Amino acid sequence: MKSKKKTAARSKKSAKKPKSTPKKVPKVGNTKGSRITVLIADDHSVVREGLVSLITRKTDMTVVGEAGNGREAVDLWKQHHPDVTLLDLRMPELDGVGALKEIRSNDEKARIIVLTTFDGDEDIYRAIQAGAKGYLLKDAPREALMDCIRRVHAGETCVPVHLAAKLAQRVSGETLSEREIDVLKLMALGKSNKEIGSALFISEGTVKSHVKSIFAKLNVISRTEAVANATRRGLIQL
Repeated sequence: MKSKKKTAARSKKSAKKPKSTPKKVPKVGNTKGSRITVLIADDHSVVREGLVSLITRKTDMTVVGEAGNGREAVDLWKQHHPDVTLLDLRMPELDGVGALKEIRSNDEKARIIVLTTFDGDEDIYRAIQAGAKGYLLKDAPREALMDCIRRVHAGETCVPVHLAAKLAQRVSGETLSEREIDVLKLMALGKSNKEIGSALFISEGTVKSHVKSIFAKLNVISRTEAVANATRRGLIQL
């Protein structure tokens, strides 16, 4: 009887299902062959070198090109088609917004982050309107920049809260007309109402009306204050 019980026990053990081999879970994140390719465009070589040094330390990123002006940025973008482009706002030959528009005319899905020292509401508005997916100031913490690159690469938009507030204020506020901007630019050059009228082929009275409207929209009481306000916000460039 004992031998029969042992035989039955052995047969039950052999009937047990074999243990299944656990499935391998793919690693999350970029592998060595799929690093985020980054193009850097800034007219200051020290800034470019600093960004290259910072980005190349990251195992999930690599720099594919450096541009010293907007025109070169467009040409290098066409050559490399980077995953993410870091673009300065004020550059020679072609400014950041101009380069942004040209790049996106080639590929509307291009992922571009404006990295600049200018935080005027008009600067932010123009960049976002042109298609920038991110807007950061150059004094942002290093990891904030790295996080922004990763987020934009993932298809997100990256605009810090305090800059987003300025953008919202710009969108909701009164905007200056193209003619008022023209008048402002000439005011910044120190032109009188008569001189502005001659330059724009309008009467002196019309110029006065534009100046009054500019003061009201910018909430200022003098030409000097109007020019300073417009420059700070990025409405005009001196």
